[in-house]
Amino acid sequence: MLIKNLRVGKVRVPLKKPFKTALRTVHYSEDIVVWLETDSGLRGVGSAPPTAVLTGETQETIAAVMRSHLFPAIVGKEIDNLSVLLQGISQSILHNNSAKAALEMAVLDLFTRRHNLSLLTYLGGFQKKITTDLTISLNSPAEMARDAEQAVATGYTELKVKVGSHGKLDLERVKEVQRTVGKDIKLRIDANQAWSAKEAVRIISTLEDQGLEMELVEQPVAAHDIEGMVYVTKHVATDILADESAFSARDVLQLLQKRGADLISIKLMKSAGIMEALKIAQLAETFGVECMMSCMLEGKIGITAAACVAAATKNITRYDLDAASLLAEDPVVGGATFVGNEIHLSTSPGLGIEDVKGWQEI
Repeated sequence: MLIKNLRVGKVRVPLKKPFKTALRTVHYSEDIVVWLETDSGLRGVGSAPPTAVLTGETQETIAAVMRSHLFPAIVGKEIDNLSVLLQGISQSILHNNSAKAALEMAVLDLFTRRHNLSLLTYLGGFQKKITTDLTISLNSPAEMARDAEQAVATGYTELKVKVGSHGKLDLERVKEVQRTVGKDIKLRIDANQAWSAKEAVRIISTLEDQGLEMELVEQPVAAHDIEGMVYVTKHVATDILADESAFSARDVLQLLQKRGADLISIKLMKSAGIMEALKIAQLAETFGVECMMSCMLEGKIGITAAACVAAATKNITRYDLDAASLLAEDPVVGGATFVGNEIHLSTSPGLGIEDVKGWQEI
């Protein structure tokens, strides 16, 4: 069974409310969705959200690279020769991680469909559901507290609280959210690189001294500032989670050797796909460091793939896979299902995705 054709398109879905971080404000999820086809008509699907502020990729670059470099590296090859396909994608061009992740996703979907296996089963999944947090966007303390209260009312027990626009205001944001939801709700604080190292230590230490309970603080300083990550990790009691500093297994090795994080955030769109994500989780495990599976602002295709990896990997112990729950509508037929804060994984072949409504070919 040979890989024959690639179709590239996009789907645009409004969010329930604007998604705000220290880096950007977004009103729509805009996925590139690719369908990979064999000479027998079997199809596999993958997706990538353009996140220029983090990966440097746009819809236009993802689509262009997909056609010019990634697909030519695998077209005409046998789908069962999986290692050759994955190597071809990885080595076809530098960077362009989200584009690579989307095509690798489609290849793995196609391969597991061919053998009548779910992706979860193929990866060795030991659980069929996981529990995700929900992101509280960056707004005024009062609005964030209302959003947090509503999230808890719908069943969420873990919240990711966005901060980073102003140090003193960030303190008020976290305090108001915890005052509203109580200390039984786990708070994950995400600064999205917004603080300096000393500012991060000052803010986190103040929150600790005031008795606020935080499970972790995510990426307090700039991605390139590894020494800053080391400084913050050393000088606060709260666990520090590396996100933008940890794209590849090589990045993670550097961080862990220098003790620049207590936890590692894995995203398929950062790691260039599932196989590198598994390497990161295995590497972290050798250092005794746990991981969190996270996502960009993507639809259910990418979330389903990430959830399969998370459910199959024991060292991934935390889940930040709420992006599909932030959408005003779901155009994807099949895949994972969402019940409150639970993600139930499909046992259908591949990703279990059959169609994407509103998909427009580019």
